[in-house]
Amino acid sequence: MTSSEAGHHPITFLRRVFDLERRKGYQDTAAVGGIERLFERNLGVWLTQHPELRSRLQQLAGLVRGYSTKSPMERAELLARIMPLLDGTERISERPRSVRASKAAEERTSSAKTQLVKSVDPDEPVTALPGVGAQRARQLETLGISTVRDLLYLVPRRYADYTQVVPIGRLGRLVRVGEEVTCTVIGEVAQVEVRETTNGRRYVAVELRDDTGKIPVIWFNPFVAKQLAVGQRIAVSGKLEGSGPYVRFRNPEWEPAEADLLNTGRIVPIYPLTHGLYQRQLRQLTRTALELALPRLNDPLPTALRQRYELPSLTWALAQLHYPESLAAAERARRRLAFDEFLVLQLGLVQRRLSWHAQPGTPIPIDRELLERFLASLPFQLTSAQRRALEEILADLAQPHPMSRLLQGDVGSGKTVVAAAAALLVHRAGFQSAILAPTEILAEQHFRTLTRLYSGLSGADRPLVALLTGSTPERDRGPILAGLASGAIGIVVGTHALLEERVQFRHLTLAVIDEQHRFGVLQRHTLRSKGENPHVLVMTATPIPRSLALVLHGDLDLSIIDELPPGRQPVKTYVVPGRKRAEAYKFVRREIEKGHQAFVICPLVEESETIEARAATAEYERLQRDVFPDLRLGLLHGRMSSREKDEVMTRFRDGELDILVSTAVVEVGIDVPNATVILIEGAERFGLAQLHQFRGRVGRGTAPSYCLLVSDADTEAARQRLEAVATTTDGFRLAEIDLQLRGPGEFLGTRQSGLPNLRFATLADMPTLQAARRAAEELLQDDPTLAAPEHAALAELVRALWTRSVADVS
Repeated sequence: MTSSEAGHHPITFLRRVFDLERRKGYQDTAAVGGIERLFERNLGVWLTQHPELRSRLQQLAGLVRGYSTKSPMERAELLARIMPLLDGTERISERPRSVRASKAAEERTSSAKTQLVKSVDPDEPVTALPGVGAQRARQLETLGISTVRDLLYLVPRRYADYTQVVPIGRLGRLVRVGEEVTCTVIGEVAQVEVRETTNGRRYVAVELRDDTGKIPVIWFNPFVAKQLAVGQRIAVSGKLEGSGPYVRFRNPEWEPAEADLLNTGRIVPIYPLTHGLYQRQLRQLTRTALELALPRLNDPLPTALRQRYELPSLTWALAQLHYPESLAAAERARRRLAFDEFLVLQLGLVQRRLSWHAQPGTPIPIDRELLERFLASLPFQLTSAQRRALEEILADLAQPHPMSRLLQGDVGSGKTVVAAAAALLVHRAGFQSAILAPTEILAEQHFRTLTRLYSGLSGADRPLVALLTGSTPERDRGPILAGLASGAIGIVVGTHALLEERVQFRHLTLAVIDEQHRFGVLQRHTLRSKGENPHVLVMTATPIPRSLALVLHGDLDLSIIDELPPGRQPVKTYVVPGRKRAEAYKFVRREIEKGHQAFVICPLVEESETIEARAATAEYERLQRDVFPDLRLGLLHGRMSSREKDEVMTRFRDGELDILVSTAVVEVGIDVPNATVILIEGAERFGLAQLHQFRGRVGRGTAPSYCLLVSDADTEAARQRLEAVATTTDGFRLAEIDLQLRGPGEFLGTRQSGLPNLRFATLADMPTLQAARRAAEELLQDDPTLAAPEHAALAELVRALWTRSVADVS
């Protein structure tokens, strides 16, 4: 028998144990070794010390036999039968309590009995819970809570640790000047008064005593006075004010000491709130939801999977999420719930990948001799990373099912030549390829690049490449459409114009989508539908951390080009404080005097009083008027039409402009080899990955290139972030840092990506994400459609997520 077991009357002790078991979700963890073992240890001693309870204790021992083998639902039903037996006719001697406290305890016991024999379906409206009427339901709805399940999954913003229970006499020694102490005291109310401050504000002043001393407690809520009575024992938790003998509590949490402590003396959840809803009320609601709904909550994870990945049960996790035994338990609970989120997401992604691969595709015979002739004709050699990515793509193309692959490479890593090699081999096999770019200038750039890459091939080997955009003249459009329909054109590069209904292919077999996040679900589907299950290659220059790629592109196989071609000069990057802006301008002028061009990037389009970044429009006018009056400046911003943006970029590319002043809309992948310097204003306001993307606009020629990060921010954090960019040229490393610093929402800058709303999971938690990915692949290997009865709950969660919120990223 443990000391804690020995120190209580058996009925009082068992009532507390069973109540704890209920709060912990009927997991048989309320007592060391389990409840059945508890009786084995203590029954003999209890019968010796309390012979008058022999019949009741023996009956209880019989009821809990086999408790460890029962399900949580069966345990809940068993405890519902046991509690009336515990509250039998024998009176148990306990410390006298105040009349008010005794009455409150009786009401709680009565309420507890009622709740023990009642349960609520988790998917019922929140109004199914006692005390939730229409007004409370409206308040909860503003927090996104409509059902009892929503309440169970409400994530605390943080926790307050009130587990340190301190005698009042020791409080003065706890507090040191400048330190913050949070603790709990339990004492008797010695005095209750309603007083007023000098400015007439009413407050409740209470003196709380225990055997070691007394302490003042004040609440600026007169209603508290109606709830407290002299002689009542209460628990108080909060931050101590003052020091030495002059400590006190101001507006602490409190509740009767005999209560099942919810707001004091434990780790307490701090929830998001809305107008008219308070922490105490929300805690009572989550406690009630746990008591009534957990017994009817099905765990979607099969037992074998939970054991393999060492995961706790769902009922334990939800109970510990709200009212954890320790902060470590809260974190373990969060990890289990994060695993669930990742697993449902990965199941959908892996299912989509398997479904795509299960469709019949067109296998492409790989002409190795042609490939070698093409590579030998190039004025450069592929890097080992390019060769590796190309071989992965060719292996996919040779399969009788369609490829679904993401080709990810940093700015300037040479993705286009890899796609060109794949398209060439598809053409040799007698089929067609389409390359879809988000803007006309990028499409035109791809067209010129492909034409240049194929120029070293003989006429027999060289494919016919066409360009189709919104600007293609109608007189040229007809022959292009005819060539695509007949198969004479082997490769077409284009924009959204490729998606028009009148664009038909003879045999589209390879679809390459550049920067696919720029295209909607319907647009990507339209391109695929122009062929019979074509191979799909998605290209992106955006460095996406592995964790984010698993979430966003988990249905795609991943190829990464992680080295730059030899001879490409790294861009020298400098952090320039705002006071040295004039020197930065002189540097830009010197580069232009050498015959080069420059970018100036500004965060905003128009002046804003709240953000101190120079707006592009005003900055363009100021630079043209005051700084570079003799140079040719152009302006690019998000409010311009696509045609206007393309015209400006074309003039810049063709050397008609010396400086391009732009917001963040300056396109990824724009190739202006003569641009050698990019000056980024308000650099601290951009993400690290975005700064790296901007930096990639220069350094595309043979001349040394520079990136100037101009910032007026004087915080150490901002300086460290910018120094990370200045000292790191690895885009993937910067993306990982950026993801950790800013989170996925800000990292992506848009919700269009299809990233689901993750409540418990964080993309920094790679071990959990990778475990969920493995689990998804294992489950679907044995049960591809999740049709087995033990997978029914998981299958429903996958359907719900994928029909509700996640975009088609394939």
